[in-house]
Amino acid sequence: MLINNKSIAIVGGGPGGLTLARLLQMKGADVKVYEREFDKNARVQGSPLDLHEDSGLAAIRKADLLAEFKENFLLGADKTLIVNAKAEVFYSDHETNLKENFGHEHFRPEIDRGSLRKILLESLEPETVIWNSHFIAIEKQNNGWLLHFKNKESVYADIVIASDGANSKIRPYITDIKPIFSGIVMLEGNICQSKTKVPAIDKLIDGGKIMAFGNGKNILMGQKGNGDLGFYASFKAQENWEIESGLDFSDKLQILNWFKTAYNEWSNFWYELFENAELPFVPRPIYYMPLNQNWKTQSNLTMIGDAAHVMPPFAGEGANMAMLDALELSEYLTSEKYNSLTEAISEYEINMRKRASQATQESLENGEKMHSENALEKMLEFFGRH
Repeated sequence: MLINNKSIAIVGGGPGGLTLARLLQMKGADVKVYEREFDKNARVQGSPLDLHEDSGLAAIRKADLLAEFKENFLLGADKTLIVNAKAEVFYSDHETNLKENFGHEHFRPEIDRGSLRKILLESLEPETVIWNSHFIAIEKQNNGWLLHFKNKESVYADIVIASDGANSKIRPYITDIKPIFSGIVMLEGNICQSKTKVPAIDKLIDGGKIMAFGNGKNILMGQKGNGDLGFYASFKAQENWEIESGLDFSDKLQILNWFKTAYNEWSNFWYELFENAELPFVPRPIYYMPLNQNWKTQSNLTMIGDAAHVMPPFAGEGANMAMLDALELSEYLTSEKYNSLTEAISEYEINMRKRASQATQESLENGEKMHSENALEKMLEFFGRH
């Protein structure tokens, strides 16, 4: 096996990095994960993840964790409402989406990020994850790399794999290609215990998702397993909207007044979201990697997930692509088919870039549909087909 007697460092302990560590350990690899969060109890934010049959769930199956996943996924969290700016329902699968259907190509079970992380962490050998490791830089040493951290001693690894997200600090050692702004900004808000804080919206969402469309703008939201709710106001804007808006994202009244102006044709039904959200709101300009990106393969350095191919979230492919990267890279690195690590990593990167480009294209096209003037009609047609 190409990685026999080689130490592997994975930088970043998200779904992709932890999945890769699990799959490599199953093949007997010497692997460590370096994660900047303080410890495993650090709060995991963000909406639940929906895993897809041929990517995220395929990785879960290969990791022999499907039983644990089934014990923790959120039954019914993938049920969806499509509404207009007045919160009038035009599409609902709440009456039909009531049971698990593992193995079906369109079944996309949701799981809280924290639950998924817990499953993956518990599958790893003790002390695989080195917490509180704020990565700074790497430098070549002998036939491998010396990894430097902000708050601890440097460590050596024969192979380094970047799983450190869209703002990866390792990516520049591989390529100078930078992400492109998509033209869309998402303003994130989170509400604790939505049943008491936003009862009208909680009753409507009923444990699932809401996609609201009107006037080229969206509100997208999902219920979390702990009773919290995450939502995004999504709209077309300039890349530096966060600064140009002049908004104080820690001021609820300012953000509410912005919403009333920017979404001026939307019903006051939505106001309780902005009146009850935790502070601060988080503006997120949405980026993607060029569809034709390419780079020269290195023998001991590569990347997975958003570090390699950040994309808009409008096809739900981000975490799924990261976990599929982990699955495929683990197989390339442990295959007897290749004569060298360079050959194995090259094959992985060629295939990864190709499918990531396709997923990015789909995400971009969906983003355009969702932010068009007739988005409601287009999305109703899309869901009607599926």
